[in-house]
Amino acid sequence: MINAIDGPAASGKSTTAKLVGQKMNFLFIDTGAMYRAMALKAYKMGIDYEDSRLIKNIMLATVIDQKIDQDTGDTVTLLDKVDVSHEIRTPEISKGVTAVCEIKEVRDNLVEIQRNLGNKGNVILDGRDIGTVVFPNADLKFFMIADVDIRANRRFKEMQEKGMSSSLEDIKADIIRRDDRDSNRSNSPLKAAEDAILIDTSELTINEQVEFIIEKIKERS
Repeated sequence: MINAIDGPAASGKSTTAKLVGQKMNFLFIDTGAMYRAMALKAYKMGIDYEDSRLIKNIMLATVIDQKIDQDTGDTVTLLDKVDVSHEIRTPEISKGVTAVCEIKEVRDNLVEIQRNLGNKGNVILDGRDIGTVVFPNADLKFFMIADVDIRANRRFKEMQEKGMSSSLEDIKADIIRRDDRDSNRSNSPLKAAEDAILIDTSELTINEQVEFIIEKIKERS
């Protein structure tokens, strides 16, 4: 069974997908982390995020994979066989990931990886084009939205908990910028699939989001 969750940044989709996967014993494929891994590689090599030609070239020599940490149940992201799960969550990488997402060759390569992982059994994935491009025939599709101020506050608290420093104003500006670019890019833009179930998470707790999706999965099973 393939379950797709799409939506803009900080709408709650990644945390929800991860928890649903743990509770249902489904493989959680963190697609966003894969794009962040490519952005991290470009950053480490001193390549401008907008330099699509160079990023295409390094993609050919890059190995990205994911596995489950057997102790915690978390998804581990590997870049060239090195665990970069924490490095990819910094503000600098967040600024570059949208530009990397727009490069067709990067998306094509990562979508192939995602499909290969998704064909191994019951899975849940989150991203921006899972239900429209990666798995258009997914059994269930969800599209999460939330007020931009609420999303900015969520990301701000998340970063504080991880010891990262960034102002609320900067975080909100970055989210607005990413929303605009994600929605208007020519390649696989952010949009809800026609058969997606819309979830406004503005007033929902993570547990409420998780239970709603689990209920829908059980109804479909």
